[in-house]
Amino acid sequence: MEWFNDFWSTYSTLVFSVGVHALLALSIWLTLSCGLLSLANAAFMGIGAYVSALLTLQLGWSFPAVLLAGGLAPALVALIIGAPVLRLSGVYLAMATLAFGEVVRITVLNLEITGGPEGLNGIPLLTEGWHIALILALTLYGLARLRRSKVGRAFEAIKEDEVAARLMGIDVDRYKLLAFVLGAVIAGVAGALNAHFTFFISPREYGFENAVDIITMAVLGGTANLIGPVLGASIITLLPELLRSLHDFRSFVNGAVLVLVVLFLPKGIWDPRRFRGWLQRVKGGRA
Repeated sequence: MEWFNDFWSTYSTLVFSVGVHALLALSIWLTLSCGLLSLANAAFMGIGAYVSALLTLQLGWSFPAVLLAGGLAPALVALIIGAPVLRLSGVYLAMATLAFGEVVRITVLNLEITGGPEGLNGIPLLTEGWHIALILALTLYGLARLRRSKVGRAFEAIKEDEVAARLMGIDVDRYKLLAFVLGAVIAGVAGALNAHFTFFISPREYGFENAVDIITMAVLGGTANLIGPVLGASIITLLPELLRSLHDFRSFVNGAVLVLVVLFLPKGIWDPRRFRGWLQRVKGGRA
């Protein structure tokens, strides 16, 4: 087991990051499954991270309690802003949620209690591997059940044709708000977990670049099912580490790989219909 101890001491933070990024990708998959192009998930992650970290540092709350608060705080914010913001759609919704993210970032940047531009230091290292694995497994199970439920079918109908969904009697506004709030919960919990294994958080971690990274994870892996976002998050997290030997060319190769995937696999890497087509062609060729 010495090899495992050496591996874990070197790469534990990277493994934790894969799990947290998978949660973030699933959080935006949830809103995308309802046809919402929202870029607010990085801000929700930041709210969850700061709320949980402050409750730990200032009030000494237990870890389960701060995780719960980290999920509920962004959910409350999403509930408040959701009604006016979700009247928009497409690029206008993306711009509005991106603006909301900037408001959150600038607010945190100027508050003394959050440490301002220096961020928060000395956050206790409470997150363990099994915490992330358990929460990720529960999230996947819950979203899989949701997808097969009446709510999941309503999400799909809204995504395909919002007008037709309204004519079918689906309360579109309510379901959109539900997807928005649930996505905020998952992103907030991911932020709380991240804050308690990185020791330090700052406003720079929850800005525009992070918002783009989160949606890239989901789109890269594919949004046809739940495997895609997890796969995309793993690739985005691990690719810079795998390309470390390229030194100065690492960022270029990283970007080139992503561009090639988008060009040649527009529905993402994990597309079950494409795999079924390949399998049928292979079987046909053998016959």
